[in-house]
Amino acid sequence: MTMNARRGTTGGVLIGSDYDAARTRKMNADAEISEMELAKIRQQLCMTEHVVKAWTDVLNACRAKFLSMPSKIAPLLAQEDDAGAVKDLLESSIYEVLAELSNYDPQIDPTSTTGAVESEEPKEEKPAEKRARGRPKKTERI
Repeated sequence: MTMNARRGTTGGVLIGSDYDAARTRKMNADAEISEMELAKIRQQLCMTEHVVKAWTDVLNACRAKFLSMPSKIAPLLAQEDDAGAVKDLLESSIYEVLAELSNYDPQIDPTSTTGAVESEEPKEEKPAEKRARGRPKKTERI
């Protein structure tokens, strides 16, 4: 018996050969890519760049809000002698900042499937430079 008779073939390719295994891996990878694209369209999958940008925006907003607190409440605290009143002013200021941050919404388009992160600044388009066409003009001889 020949080798083909012992093992099944598919169109001249031995089942279990390296080519067959490679083709199977490729088909599995293609199916996985298609499933990921479908999940992006259904908004069940997000791009890493979007998550990183959103968290960066949130953390920068938190930092800015908390760093602005001392200059905002220092004049109020300077007038207080009572520790309870100081505590109340600090708590109300902190809760105010947290309430503002709870409504914070980073500007990212969840329906984008390109993977590009939207920037807040509009990009200026440069006009296309005109290129000379054809033969160069004759110059006057001196």
